[in-house]
Amino acid sequence: MRFLSIVLILSAVAFSCPALFAQTGSSDDRIYDEVRRKLATDSVVKGGGFEVDVKDGVVTLRGKVREEKQKRKAERITKKVKGVKSVVNELRIEPY
Repeated sequence: MRFLSIVLILSAVAFSCPALFAQTGSSDDRIYDEVRRKLATDSVVKGGGFEVDVKDGVVTLRGKVREEKQKRKAERITKKVKGVKSVVNELRIEPY
């Protein structure tokens, strides 16, 4: 009986592990979509052309902005998205 219990517990754990990994991927996808939408629609940031990468809730922003305030606001907007753990802001200020 004890052996059967152990087998059942191990089976449950084995079947739940892929689900845990899938949730991380789908969560990153959701974060990516929401960050892109919010940056693109913000009147100050105008961030439709930014590169956005998400890995385990850590968002990296890359691209060019004209002013420091755009860079700061892009980071603030990104931090407010549910599920974002941290933001790596690699936006460069390059006046046109």
